[in-house]
Amino acid sequence: MAGHSKWKQIKHYKAATDAKRGALFTKLIREITVAAKQGGGDPDGNPRLRTAIDAAKASSMPKENIERAVKKGTGELEGVDYVEVLYEAFAPGGVALMIQALTDNATRTVAEVRHKLSRGGGNMGATNSVSWMFERKGQIYLDASRFEEDPTLEAALEAGATDFAREDDQYVVSTDVPSFHAVKSALEKKGIVATESEVAWIPKQTVAVAGADAEAVLRLVESLDDLDDVQKVDANFDIDASVMSGLES
Repeated sequence: MAGHSKWKQIKHYKAATDAKRGALFTKLIREITVAAKQGGGDPDGNPRLRTAIDAAKASSMPKENIERAVKKGTGELEGVDYVEVLYEAFAPGGVALMIQALTDNATRTVAEVRHKLSRGGGNMGATNSVSWMFERKGQIYLDASRFEEDPTLEAALEAGATDFAREDDQYVVSTDVPSFHAVKSALEKKGIVATESEVAWIPKQTVAVAGADAEAVLRLVESLDDLDDVQKVDANFDIDASVMSGLES
């Protein structure tokens, strides 16, 4: 299994507990706040905020939490001043990692990330040591059991999608970043509603890992993702589905 979308499914399973849910809400609130600060509090005119709010709604975040996060971003309520940082790193087996974080203390965050990498058999990379292996793309995830493949493929391509693939029980519609919301909106107008959508770092090629390396990569990515300041970890691993499934048990 290529890492990106399958790892998302694993994370959804693991987010079922209250503790994981609370951590997810914290990350979503930070993203909403930063998006509102950078582009204003109107989601219709702020694509990043719209994406963040959609993600929060998909995770059943209460409306008042979303509204409060927006107001903190626009300055209507007092809030923490977060900055965006991006770390490039390597995991066991030569796997590349793109680690996105929002933090109010970059010194603390880089120390925590380095610690997790060191303990997990990885290491921090220099700027541009990893990013050239990835492309920034929009990703729209659709429930394959709800929509027939051929009409959905046709609708996606007509809307401006750059790629369409089936992965297990879902379709993954890829877009360039500027077209992301237009494609998503065009699909919604045809009744094709996403289970989730995001803009992510997508690997141009994947690295096959197995055995102890595969398990170490998954443990490391999970430990990084558990850090409060880390918003998202994208990776280029290709791991057998049975290893992925074993993580859920």
